Amino acid sequence: MARRNWLAMAAEEAARRILARSGDPPVRIVLPTGVAVEPRGAQPRFTLSIRTWRALAAMLIDPESGFAENYASGAAEVDGPLAGFCDEIYRCCPWPRSGRGVAGLLSRYLDWTQSRSVRGAKANIHRHYDLGNEFYRLWLDEEMLYTCAFFPREDATLEEAQQAKMERVARKLALQQDERVAEAGCGWGAFALYIARHYGCRVRAFNISEEQIAWARRRARELGLEGRVEFVLDDYRNITGSYDVFASIGMLEHVGKDHYRELGEVIRRTIGDRGRGLLHFIGRSSPAPLSAWIRKRIFPGAYAPALSEMLPLLEAGDYRVADVENLRSHYARTLRCWRERFEAAGPQVRRMFSEEFARAWKLYLAGSEAAFHSGSLQLYQVLFAGPRCTRALWTREGEQQAQLRAAGGA
Repeated sequence: MARRNWLAMAAEEAARRILARSGDPPVRIVLPTGVAVEPRGAQPRFTLSIRTWRALAAMLIDPESGFAENYASGAAEVDGPLAGFCDEIYRCCPWPRSGRGVAGLLSRYLDWTQSRSVRGAKANIHRHYDLGNEFYRLWLDEEMLYTCAFFPREDATLEEAQQAKMERVARKLALQQDERVAEAGCGWGAFALYIARHYGCRVRAFNISEEQIAWARRRARELGLEGRVEFVLDDYRNITGSYDVFASIGMLEHVGKDHYRELGEVIRRTIGDRGRGLLHFIGRSSPAPLSAWIRKRIFPGAYAPALSEMLPLLEAGDYRVADVENLRSHYARTLRCWRERFEAAGPQVRRMFSEEFARAWKLYLAGSEAAFHSGSLQLYQVLFAGPRCTRALWTREGEQQAQLRAAGGA
């Protein structure tokens, strides 16, 4: 009897420490004993059930990774919307923005094991993007865009928003007929095909995901664009040739800050001092490591930079930053669309992989939605041009319309 009392008291103290280390969110913890520990100073909005002693110990050691691992395995469960739960955690706790403690040690270990070298980058990308095109078809839009959409209207569909994103990027870059465009990290090829079809550009798009390149090449054949778009299975560091425009939508997160100098050199040798370019990437308000659990289980090698960390790669080439736009709220909305579609496809995902895989990805999408909604993560588009670039970059719709009116075109 005394031993049971001691265990119960120890478990309750562990739960209180987990809540305190997480910033005292409005979360009730139900222990393996069935006892509930209430949050301090707030009415609980969510209930977290910890079903095993091992799960409790893991969360006490590292609340973030401990929760994520045990949610995926089913040893922890959330009563209430998962994205809402994650949003409360991100708003309250210090550890998503910290590189200290056990999470910091794991982050440094992953820096060592998940190299962003040419060989390491290929292994990292293979683990995430080569899960199979059929998997991503279950929950992405029709064109298979896996980057932040732009919602021009409140009632816009995901498909409409992804088309609007591509058009927005194309207009920011002021693309014209027959211009040569180098795209680094082209995903399933939607943007390269879009600007070839609608702007008449000639595009060489580079990617190291075999699944994505195979899909993109098939789409180019179906659309009759093989003469305008070349999809190259190769690392961005091996881009050769001379181009008018350099575009990268969703690749900088995989480069790693220790390789920004290499990316800057690639940009300089491809567009020189007359070209222009755009980098679209997940970022931070200030430098911090990405979630160790995300890097371990979902996105190996990923790093979301602050503007202060990535802008030097442009400054080294004397590039002028023409515009910086933060589409954070649009990415939260995009992720909500993905999450809802993913949840609807849950039975197929479990058949393709496993229950644990499905729960891990559900948490990844819900947590990412919450990170952008709460402001823990940002989504930047940085437009830049060389010092001898003569193209006027009218970057936002109102300015473009004003330019057209001044020219008598509208």
